[in-house]
Amino acid sequence: MPSDPPPRMRDVARAVGVSQATVSNAFNRPDQLSRELRDRILAAARDLGYPGPDPIANTFRRGRTGAVGLIIHEPLQYLFEDPAARLTMAGVARVCGEHGSSLVLVPRAEPGLPDVVPTALVDGFVAFCDPLEPERRKLLRARRLPVVGLDAPVTPGEPYVGIDDRAAARAAAAHLVDLGHRRIGVISFALARDSKTTVVSAGLDAPTGYVANRARLDGYRDALGPALADGGGGIVVVAARGVEEADGAAAAVPLLEHAEPPTAILAMSDRLALGVIAEATRRGIDVPGDLSVVGFDDVPAAVAASPALTTVRQPHARKGAEAVRMLLRPAPTRTALILPTEIVVRASTAPPKT
Repeated sequence: MPSDPPPRMRDVARAVGVSQATVSNAFNRPDQLSRELRDRILAAARDLGYPGPDPIANTFRRGRTGAVGLIIHEPLQYLFEDPAARLTMAGVARVCGEHGSSLVLVPRAEPGLPDVVPTALVDGFVAFCDPLEPERRKLLRARRLPVVGLDAPVTPGEPYVGIDDRAAARAAAAHLVDLGHRRIGVISFALARDSKTTVVSAGLDAPTGYVANRARLDGYRDALGPALADGGGGIVVVAARGVEEADGAAAAVPLLEHAEPPTAILAMSDRLALGVIAEATRRGIDVPGDLSVVGFDDVPAAVAASPALTTVRQPHARKGAEAVRMLLRPAPTRTALILPTEIVVRASTAPPKT
């Protein structure tokens, strides 16, 4: 026997004695109805088994989805596992909530699987990528939707929200120079996507496609170059294979076992820096007595570390929030919003032993 047809909006309207437009308002524009009328309509819908207007049909009818797409170039779990990413996500989610927008997560395309960018039901994208892959740029151009970069522009001249990575890294390195350090190690992020190895002595001029990597290496060079120009010091650069504490610990090994080990290490993130401290402690190296360590980000674990980590503070949540605000403005301006950073000096840095 054929089953009964599913209930439709007109059935609810007939049951309550109102128009279909009024039923639609009960689901989509509740502010247009009295609470008593809306409650009656929703109760009738429940009794009839009507789930509400079809979301796909609503999208076509209104010409918008009410959703923001967040593009990342990492696996989806990165947004929930990495503390800096979680803070950024909190800012994104807060402003989406303020505007009544949903949030659609668009992770990187895995080999053999289609990219979600062409089919994501969103009104625009925030690209939390450094940088956005060329293939995805083409897909976004085909969508003809507004896009705001987060940390780096999708293409030069496009709107984005970020920080001055070069100036922030320069301040971190200058702090060590001012303390008197001249033998300094640098632990960089991976220089290429999906790198599986730790690269030793990559150099401050190492080629890398990552915007933040390049800017921070340049900032370190700005401060360290003049200080080491007269000799008596040196820099060893190690590119970590990942972004976790274990990757920082592994990258610290060639520095700590160097013939002339550094008296200080600059790490491009707090997680890498905390891995350095863990490895130094395991080897009986005192931080900061024998080794000073500086991170980047100022995630909650930085102040809770032992010793508390000297680091560069950047406004993660505000970055995420401002990127969504820029996207949702009626006419997004094609400008960059550069947010402030500051060096936060804590107990992990001190003058070198003479």
